[in-house]
Amino acid sequence: MKKTEKIFQPMMIGNIEIKNRIAMAPMGIMGLGTPDGGFSKRAINYYVERAKGDVGLIITSVSKIENEIERFSMPSFPCVTMNPMHFISTASELTERVHSYGSKIFLQLAIGFGRVAAPQMLIDRPIAPSAIPNYWDPTVTCRELTTEEVESLVKKAGESAEIAAASGFDGVEIHAVHEGYLLDQFTIELFNRRRDKYGGTLEGRLNFPIEIVKEIKKRVGRSFPVSLRYSIKSYIKDWNQGGLPDEKFEERGRDIDEGLKVAKILEKAGYDAFDADGGSYDAWYWAHPPVYQKHGCYLPLTEKLKEVVSVPVLVAGRLDIPDLAKKVLNDGKAADMIVIGRGLLADPYWPKKVLRGETKRIRPCIGCQDGCLGRIFIGRPLSCAVNPACGREDEYGIKKSSISKKVMVIGGGVAGMEAARVSTIRGHKVTLYERSDKLGGHLIEASVPEFKNDVERLLKWYENELKELKVNIKLDTEVMPKMVLDNKDDVVIVATGSSPLIPAIDGIDSKNVITAIDALLGSKPVGNNVLVVGGGLIGCETALWLADHGKSVMIVDALGDLMIAGLPICHANRTMLIDLLKYKKVNILANTSLDRISDNEVVIIDKNFNKKTISSVDTVILATGLKPNNDFYKSLIGKIPNIYAIGDARKPQNIMYSIWDAYELCREL
Repeated sequence: MKKTEKIFQPMMIGNIEIKNRIAMAPMGIMGLGTPDGGFSKRAINYYVERAKGDVGLIITSVSKIENEIERFSMPSFPCVTMNPMHFISTASELTERVHSYGSKIFLQLAIGFGRVAAPQMLIDRPIAPSAIPNYWDPTVTCRELTTEEVESLVKKAGESAEIAAASGFDGVEIHAVHEGYLLDQFTIELFNRRRDKYGGTLEGRLNFPIEIVKEIKKRVGRSFPVSLRYSIKSYIKDWNQGGLPDEKFEERGRDIDEGLKVAKILEKAGYDAFDADGGSYDAWYWAHPPVYQKHGCYLPLTEKLKEVVSVPVLVAGRLDIPDLAKKVLNDGKAADMIVIGRGLLADPYWPKKVLRGETKRIRPCIGCQDGCLGRIFIGRPLSCAVNPACGREDEYGIKKSSISKKVMVIGGGVAGMEAARVSTIRGHKVTLYERSDKLGGHLIEASVPEFKNDVERLLKWYENELKELKVNIKLDTEVMPKMVLDNKDDVVIVATGSSPLIPAIDGIDSKNVITAIDALLGSKPVGNNVLVVGGGLIGCETALWLADHGKSVMIVDALGDLMIAGLPICHANRTMLIDLLKYKKVNILANTSLDRISDNEVVIIDKNFNKKTISSVDTVILATGLKPNNDFYKSLIGKIPNIYAIGDARKPQNIMYSIWDAYELCREL
């Protein structure tokens, strides 16, 4: 590390010194709380692992300040005031352990969710500043909070800060004038139609967050740091409709000018730092940037914020690429501290590896949100697609085996590479066979679009890790059943992947019909007028990539909407991809199937059996799913013991489940 680089220089928030300028972003720990509102052992281990990795500041997941006015089914999130003694008991263990590694930790206090609370998580009707529609179910009208209830929430925020201090937290972060949560709803005119002291003018709408910081400072002292999770711009085009990065639209939430004005008022009120970003639930792909957002997507916003406030500015937004993170801090124009969220889920030791100059060994986040945000919104515990131990660090790590075994791994896709990696760490002697001349499997074509460069980073990470582990890799080697029988390995892992599923359609063998894999790899030409068959993730991403390259693209899908079959796709990813397709003028025909293909035209049929001929189709691209390549596995079942099929060879799913398959099997070999 160069001495001029700021990333490992200490800094202050209030009177608290932080050893470096790397913070862990606040991320929901659904599934890791206790029924009484405390931190479970899994939650504690989850945070401690990031402290071991040398992060300077941990900002916890949202912890509710109460569960009486806005009642959630528990356990959902930690809740400070539900059972204060239980909270202090579990939280103090967390803070003591984190402090042992020299890290600081702030407790994020959730004032409320309001209109963005999912009704199925609530016991009662959703609340809000005014009687407005619920985000998830607009047929549900939220109950307007009374003045007395808002005042009660202010008191609960102060009480929660006192309990946080008693638990050993170094500060609190208020959640949030950010992302359209309850406190943010009070500050935005679109959502706040009140006529009491908490509504009306901008100053009235800001009374709620101002009273909160003053109440906390009164109870805990002016020296106790209070940061604010803050969205500089809302990116709300309309109710439940976000605005894209390059799109021109009228901001209906908080625009940049108002965002800067509000920040100056809130700094004067007493907030010690801004944990800043952009977005709202209506534009969720800003608040939770998926793979389609650029790394450093908030920097243009925070650069403006830094010009008007004097307290520290923290910024996230896909800053897990080390060179970018260092540049941001060295420039000093956009941030005083970088905040990493999903990058620290993927690799808790990101800071240590940067400090050691081992950036090639940092396991990258791929922006899929399948293991983190996507999981918690289907009621499953927080984890990570590329790091299966995330959220269960203590009981799900990799330990050395007492017996070294000979392991044959057949297939060099992501499942095969993960199997080889984990088995080698366990102490086994592994040979990885791949019939082509390179590792990667479907990762190769998946990394072709510019917006999927992080998948390429994952592939390079695997290649480097297998090299560091000195795994015996045999490329250009097709394994035959006789070889497996003759080798007599202790364990055989079949990771032979999957192949495109080709539908039985008249004309499917026409020369203008290719697969999405063919298109991405460039193995077959793609004309200017393209019809993509299949509205799943592969079809939609291929269509977006082609539109980005100037092609005229149409998608036909038999279902009523895009990306609704198969594995659930994170809401932020799905909505942004759909909005991008519309913005790029991709023609989407739902409830429509392909009926017949010829060399220059296709016939489609809708759900009412109405047929239509589309002429001048240069290329038909099939994105109709994948089928497992499991014939090899089936040929050996019953002939040798300890043979397993993993990844797509077991069942085509996604990158996460390919990695998780391999990890689960091999950590127990």
